[in-house]
Amino acid sequence: MVASPNALESLRLSAGDARRLGATWKPDGSVNFAVYTQHGEAVDLVLFDPAAPDREAARVRMTDRTGYLWHVAVAGLEPGWLYGFRVHGPWLPEWGLFFNADKLLLDPYARQIHEPSQAHPWLFGVNASGRRDRFDSAAVAPKAVLRKPDDGFDWGEDQRPDRPLENSVIYETHVKGFSKRLDVLPAELRGTYAGLGHEASISYLRDLGVTAVQLMPVHHHLDDDFLRQRKLVNYWGYNTIGFFAPETRYAATADPVTEFKDMVRSLHAAGIEVILDVVYNHTGEAGPAGPMIHFRGFENLSYYRTRSKAPEEYQDVTGCGNTVNVPHSQVLRLILDSLRYWVEEMHVDGFRYDLAVTLGREPAAFTTEAAFFKAIAADPVLSQVKMIAEPWDLGRGGYQVGGFPPGWAELNGRYRDCARRFWKGEGHVLGEFATRLTGSEDLFRHNSRTPSASVNFIASHDGFPIEDLVTWAEKHNEANGEENRDGDSHNLSENYGVEGPTDDPEILAIRERQCRNFLATLFLSQGCVFLLAGDEAGRTQGGNNNAYCQDNEISWIDWKRSERFAGRREFVRRLGEFRRRHSVLRRRQFFSGQPIHGEEFSDMAWFSAAGESIDQAQWNSDIPGMFSVVINRNSANHRHNGWRANESDTLLLLFNAAPEDSDFHPPGGSDIVWELAIDTALPTGFAKPGERTCDRCDTLEVTGRSLQVWVLREGDFTHTQQPLSDES
Repeated sequence: MVASPNALESLRLSAGDARRLGATWKPDGSVNFAVYTQHGEAVDLVLFDPAAPDREAARVRMTDRTGYLWHVAVAGLEPGWLYGFRVHGPWLPEWGLFFNADKLLLDPYARQIHEPSQAHPWLFGVNASGRRDRFDSAAVAPKAVLRKPDDGFDWGEDQRPDRPLENSVIYETHVKGFSKRLDVLPAELRGTYAGLGHEASISYLRDLGVTAVQLMPVHHHLDDDFLRQRKLVNYWGYNTIGFFAPETRYAATADPVTEFKDMVRSLHAAGIEVILDVVYNHTGEAGPAGPMIHFRGFENLSYYRTRSKAPEEYQDVTGCGNTVNVPHSQVLRLILDSLRYWVEEMHVDGFRYDLAVTLGREPAAFTTEAAFFKAIAADPVLSQVKMIAEPWDLGRGGYQVGGFPPGWAELNGRYRDCARRFWKGEGHVLGEFATRLTGSEDLFRHNSRTPSASVNFIASHDGFPIEDLVTWAEKHNEANGEENRDGDSHNLSENYGVEGPTDDPEILAIRERQCRNFLATLFLSQGCVFLLAGDEAGRTQGGNNNAYCQDNEISWIDWKRSERFAGRREFVRRLGEFRRRHSVLRRRQFFSGQPIHGEEFSDMAWFSAAGESIDQAQWNSDIPGMFSVVINRNSANHRHNGWRANESDTLLLLFNAAPEDSDFHPPGGSDIVWELAIDTALPTGFAKPGERTCDRCDTLEVTGRSLQVWVLREGDFTHTQQPLSDES
């Protein structure tokens, strides 16, 4: 172990150990540093005084190693010091080796990262001529912050709400975008962890009925170089460089870790869970010619999937330039350590995995037997928190909705597309819509999975918010600087006569009704409710369906505009209340359409507008969907999941996706009395209690492009029906 001549005189060195990677404090007050490199020939620990973060204060050669883990213990350091590494080794791109000691490397286990977060030209390991770049990156490279051995954070009586998915309303939001324009907050807290954890924010979420916030990536990320050149940033954050470090830019204080913990504690106190959107499928290092931040400089062949016949090139199933080599034992350990850190130290309640199919590829094909899935299932900590997959990537066989193992939930992209097609008035969609409404049994019933495996959504950050879904027929992404070529062109959206904003009252009425239809469908569906932040408040991106680089008014929720949509917000609040009150909407078992054991009643039944059982031809009809469904209170589900059925649990749902009004004939016996609860054709979306009943009536009028929900008040619904066929 050799210290450079300019090393601090107080530093005392010892061998250290390989038991824990990263920087950890030892009982004697020294700091143990350990990193992984297999083909590296020497490793230097580089220290920086926080008062002069662009100049080296000391460099320590790490001469001790255990296997491929290099380590040293350093005494005399104080919390707040910055550090990084330089790895010496061969530059052999044709072998997939890119060692370059001129580049300061970030600790993959860094708990906090010091700015900058821009992809500065000096960070790149390859120069314009394709050779090893010799510029020293230390002055501009992100550096790890040495944190206190014990930050003394007081969690008090913090407990995870641990709410079942079928009882959850997940609210996807961006830490900055949620509160950046929330004027009731002090200016310094807007757009920060503290802003989201503020009582004003939490009160709003609680009143809305949100049970979990799903935060878009909060791992420290890098802004892409091409965005920097356009004077844009990576707003979404799917360009991770720090699996353990909360993004510094979202902190109102100099301590993002403590501020994040404060936020979690406050949300938990209100009964709101925290789910993190995590990116373990790729990193911000991009392709082989991208910036050298950490993995490529430590051990390119281990951390990334390379092409077998051209190891200088990456396999790219993510569309982001590289693919993390998850099956590698060291990489898998890193990911699992990261997940456990966020659960045990930061108290988060679950994870949504970006491009989750990539995590299950071994070696190339997706399999539920992948080491990653087995490790999660066997882990006593991780197996107890929520696991939600984005069940696709860009590789062969990459669309895997319904293909994940038991214990996992999945963002149901087929639900999203089907609901949009149904309310757009397309034909040949009725049978699938009925299947999606009842939990997507065709996708999730296998392996003893339940309806809650389906995370149902109409809109997410990736695409149009609901307001734009009914306002723009085409995407308008010109602000992204790619001549509107980026973003998906298959949006299943409609403008109803005018592209973009209008003051036409007829068009505005249709748009608002369609928004209510989407939201009501979401809360009436079996499975887990997933709501995009601002969809309850008229949030618009002005037709931009790929606002990943828009850290501005395009992406931030406009709370002043939301005042005009108070009725929609109240509608969402009441939908959540209605769902909580009627347990038949939150089943833990799939419907059968058969009589319940010991009863003469079936759990659900489907009818045409004429009140007749739907036949196969009607399921596959090419006309816009019109149907009704009865969900019966007498369900065996209630005797097994702890929920108590009540006398208002039998529901009649009427759907009319056609533009014309239609008469429906309610099913049931002569003693049936229904009471109207929800009617999306009403300005409020809800009927006043007792205002409208169907007392043994023959006909119910349903406005075009609307739905109604009726609650059984008298009589018993008796009907037996076969469940949906696989063809419907």
